[in-house]
Amino acid sequence: MKNTTLCYIEKDNKYLMLHRTVKKNDGSFGKYIGIGGHIEENESPIDCILREAKEETGFTLNDVRYRGIVTFISDEYETEIMHLFTSTSFSGTQISSDEGELLWVEKSKLYELPMWEGDRIFLDELMKDGTFFHIKLVYEKDRLKEAQKYAL
Repeated sequence: MKNTTLCYIEKDNKYLMLHRTVKKNDGSFGKYIGIGGHIEENESPIDCILREAKEETGFTLNDVRYRGIVTFISDEYETEIMHLFTSTSFSGTQISSDEGELLWVEKSKLYELPMWEGDRIFLDELMKDGTFFHIKLVYEKDRLKEAQKYAL
């Protein structure tokens, strides 16, 4: 089982999205996602998202809100526990990402972008009142077969 992080950085009612276009063997190739990555040895989820944000965007996150946990179960990929964050305060200068193109996208236009079906479910939760949640997503191939939401 792998542990990962994902963060949606917010500014002016927009989220910073990463359009995954670089690595051809990337399971998320062509899709838009937040920023994040794999938790390394001796790293907490918050340590990880702070490091990943700096590496992928150039930004230092000044506030990080731990919003939820998403469990991905798939018939093609290893089970993944993803720690989900948001941030509304950051400093630094945006850099180019070696994983794709970084774009500020209006929240109202997010659902027009190609993304995983399950991402739409947790994005809905992120835009609500801030209740901590857990979502279990079950995929067969690239199709979402089951989604269970729990407010915690």
